[in-house]
Amino acid sequence: MPELGAAALAAKLDTGARGTALHATDIAVHGDRVRFTLHPWPGTPDCILGCEAALADRRRVTSSNGVGEARPFIRTALSLAGLPAREVEISLTARPLMRFRLLVGREALAGWSVLVDPGATSAGVLR
Repeated sequence: MPELGAAALAAKLDTGARGTALHATDIAVHGDRVRFTLHPWPGTPDCILGCEAALADRRRVTSSNGVGEARPFIRTALSLAGLPAREVEISLTARPLMRFRLLVGREALAGWSVLVDPGATSAGVLR
């Protein structure tokens, strides 16, 4: 996600999730902009990025555990394992206990011709 200053980060491809979610803290909406702190790598508290992006939307999202939450959405370029970058919609939410800071849902995956191997643990790097 070069527009956010994140050269690469580990992500989970989740065909069961409709949307894409990014772990962020200090999320603050100011008019049509949103500022947040990105923590690209779990276990590295010194690695943080201050980010700002245009606010694309605000919507209520229900997570897989059934809990609903109002989230801000941004649109930014995302590259999947060397495929051409494309703009995707991403919700910002605190996911501190999750192993992967980025959850890529099926709406984002639909823009690439990819097959997801449920048995694979690592196949590429998202940029």
